[in-house]
Amino acid sequence: MTVFQSKEFLPDTVIARLIETRVKDPERPIQAARSRRRRERLTPDGRLNILAADHPARRVTGLGDDPLGMADRQDYLARIARVLSSDAVDGVMATMDVIDDLLILHDLTRPAGGPALLDEKLLIASLNRGGLAGAAWEMDDPMTGANPESCMAYGLDGVKILLRLCDDEPSSLRTLVAASKAINETNALKLPLFLEPLPVTRAADGYKVVKTAEALARTVGVASALGDSSRYMWLKLPYCEDFEVVARATMLPILLLGGEATGDPTALLREIAAGLAAGGNVRGAMAGRNMLYPGLEDPLVVAEAVGGIIHLRWKIEHALDAVAAASGQDL
Repeated sequence: MTVFQSKEFLPDTVIARLIETRVKDPERPIQAARSRRRRERLTPDGRLNILAADHPARRVTGLGDDPLGMADRQDYLARIARVLSSDAVDGVMATMDVIDDLLILHDLTRPAGGPALLDEKLLIASLNRGGLAGAAWEMDDPMTGANPESCMAYGLDGVKILLRLCDDEPSSLRTLVAASKAINETNALKLPLFLEPLPVTRAADGYKVVKTAEALARTVGVASALGDSSRYMWLKLPYCEDFEVVARATMLPILLLGGEATGDPTALLREIAAGLAAGGNVRGAMAGRNMLYPGLEDPLVVAEAVGGIIHLRWKIEHALDAVAAASGQDL
């Protein structure tokens, strides 16, 4: 099978121009951000298919047995750009370094007659990446990325906060307070906020998400009530059995997360289809690793299958058939 070749999609010559632009024209990203064509509404049809690309900033770079599987930035950017080339994808959630790189690529391709990579796409900044994986302070996760004011200056479309709650870790309370403060700030600016509240427990090899309907429903109740208002808040949650219980725990719109890459997009597609059927407030997905690194499949094919389920109401069988039919094509 022919697999996606990132250096053919995003060649060394383009990367060289990106680096040169960073050296000689550091204002280029914010200029490109302000001149790109933005959407009038967050979601025209009430649903969203967002790519998540903020993992390396938390020292999460592993894929399977390769601890640096996501560390190659050229490969990472190529996969992100490949996914964003699809009309079925609404945008990307990332840290500001990745957003800056994408804005430069967007600006470089326009004079060359290439597609406008970020026009009409949502750009969502990840705010807190301080709880580094494996660190002694991992549950103490303050806002170490962009702040709401800088997101407004860039003309970004929203922000995202991770909120992991571990009952045995006092640091989780500090993260809870930091999240509440950031929610107040985003509300004052009328910025959409995507909050990812996860119940976790400490294991021998790190923190594990508790993916049960009871744990998630209880955590959703806490997260929905944070800050001075929930009017701009969306939730990002993992799928689990009996997800109907989780969906009924809030009136807020929910996006499903993708989880660790498995090398096979089948489980991701099945979970998204099942999650959307669990409640009227489940409105799409914000998936990352399983979309960017789907084994031998093309990231674009997987992104369009996810988009088909979300925006076109495809049944899971239709989505799986679409992936199989497009496998190895047009790479």
